Amino acid sequence: MDRSRSLAFLTAAALILPGLTALSSAARAADADLARNGGFESGLDGWTCTAGTTVNSPVRSGASALQATPAGSDNARCAQTVTVKPDSQYTLSGYVRGAYVYLGASGTGTTDVSAWTQSAPSWQQLSTTFRTGPSTTRVTIYTHGWYGTGAYQADDISLVGPGVDAGQPPAAPTGLKTGAIAATSIALSWSPVAGATGYAVYRNGTKVQTATGTSATVGGLTPSTAYSFQVAAVNDAGESAKSATVTATTIAGPSGPGTDLPAHALVGYLHASFANGSGYTRMADVPDSWDVIDLAFGEPTSVTSGDIRFDRCPVAECPNVESDADFKAAIKAKQAAGKKVLISIGGQNGQVQLTTTAARDTFVTSVSKIIDQYGLDGLDIDFEGHSLSLNADDTDFKNPKTPVIVNLIAALKTLKAKYGDDFVLTMAPETFFVQLGYQYYGTGQWGGQDPRAGAYLPVIHALRDDLTLLHVQDYNSGPIMGLDNQYHSMGGADFHIAMTDMLLTGFPVAGNANNVFPPLRPDQVAIGMPASTNAGNGHVPPAEVTKTLDCLTKKTNCGSYATHGTWPALRGLMTWSINWDRYSNWEFQRTFDGYFG
Repeated sequence: MDRSRSLAFLTAAALILPGLTALSSAARAADADLARNGGFESGLDGWTCTAGTTVNSPVRSGASALQATPAGSDNARCAQTVTVKPDSQYTLSGYVRGAYVYLGASGTGTTDVSAWTQSAPSWQQLSTTFRTGPSTTRVTIYTHGWYGTGAYQADDISLVGPGVDAGQPPAAPTGLKTGAIAATSIALSWSPVAGATGYAVYRNGTKVQTATGTSATVGGLTPSTAYSFQVAAVNDAGESAKSATVTATTIAGPSGPGTDLPAHALVGYLHASFANGSGYTRMADVPDSWDVIDLAFGEPTSVTSGDIRFDRCPVAECPNVESDADFKAAIKAKQAAGKKVLISIGGQNGQVQLTTTAARDTFVTSVSKIIDQYGLDGLDIDFEGHSLSLNADDTDFKNPKTPVIVNLIAALKTLKAKYGDDFVLTMAPETFFVQLGYQYYGTGQWGGQDPRAGAYLPVIHALRDDLTLLHVQDYNSGPIMGLDNQYHSMGGADFHIAMTDMLLTGFPVAGNANNVFPPLRPDQVAIGMPASTNAGNGHVPPAEVTKTLDCLTKKTNCGSYATHGTWPALRGLMTWSINWDRYSNWEFQRTFDGYFG
């Protein structure tokens, strides 16, 4: 939303709402507080928040309060839906701190209401009243902040009015059975239960998703693995007993490209065309721990030419650079030892925009020339900056329209077809281009969003059957919302766990439950991170990376983020860079080569 519109909205709200801040008359004796966990003493139980958590200070009463931080086009909304009586009077109130904080109710069946404060440096009560419509039985109450105004707090939220007998939880579902079974997903169905408003699906005893109908597909599974499932029915009174258990075993995963890699691999970038502060490392001096070596970087002659060139580091910059003959011989030696050597296209400075079919064809020709000249195993796409963005009318990642997207997909498919099944294709996008797509995709439904948001998703999806490895850069990243609808920031294991869980579980794009990005196979996923503090923003100590791997592959050593599965077949780790790891006495390589054993 632009600033002029937001100011107009605030001005209008100021004119409409003052009369609503006064408390309504005393509640009748029969009235009850219908808000669940309004003091946030049980965390966020009962609330759905786009960017919220509970804190122990500041609080108005008790031991906890809500704190939520608006970011980008997210106003940090927390909401819950409450069962109410039709044609009845209710008073909504709560205490807030911060700038531009709102408390409101929607779905009232009459006039939706809200109260707000422009500035509350200390706890301030907001209150408003509404009457439900003649057929209204459920109302959503919420609180939110305003875009770019910082964190707000809320506590002691109540909805006082006539209560409704919630009755009894529904009966346990019957007829649970499996449907289509794939390598990473199993379909389930069951008989409907009278009085149920939804269903909870359990995998190996853990709730993994909910459903409104009588079927669900559980994804993010590991090939050739046995799972057990149960289903419970849910209504306002609670959750039923679980159904009888069904078991099923996923089928073996597709052979896929690059399966001659070891079960767990280390991927590293080698500064082959420049030195920077880490110094030059010869190909022959790269330790055998590195299973995939990406040569950084091939870059275009101009942004839109599609003409990619790979120039080795000049002697003036890299005094110890080897000759072309020795470089090629070292590549062959690595390959003889089972290693893969790729050309990486792009990087921070290599903007590539294939805006025309001519650029597409030039890209294929020029990349092929580099691969053939050095006898390489494949290609890494490391497009950053403004290489990929979506046109305003490009809203479906499964059917992209934007030329730079469509042409890149076509170019990569052509290269794959040219070199065959042994061609190794990897990608190293930033979180902005992938996981951010859970919230935002392109310019958005109303426009105004960054057109690069989620722009890698159509490329990954179109090439998922050809993709050897996706190693998203979990560094140089802002806070990203995970599948728990909480923001996660760099600096610890939880960020890597949350970002990787999204790739292995799949997620609705831009919040659209009917447009889900399917999970990748775990053998297609590696976690990208800096090798040292010198290498990039977002480095974490080795102990935090070990926690990440333990949680994702063993379901142990996990932190606050609850994963949606366990993936022992996770391929491994990618790092920027081999050179920086050498500069830091090979800490990354020694630690994680030992971890994977």
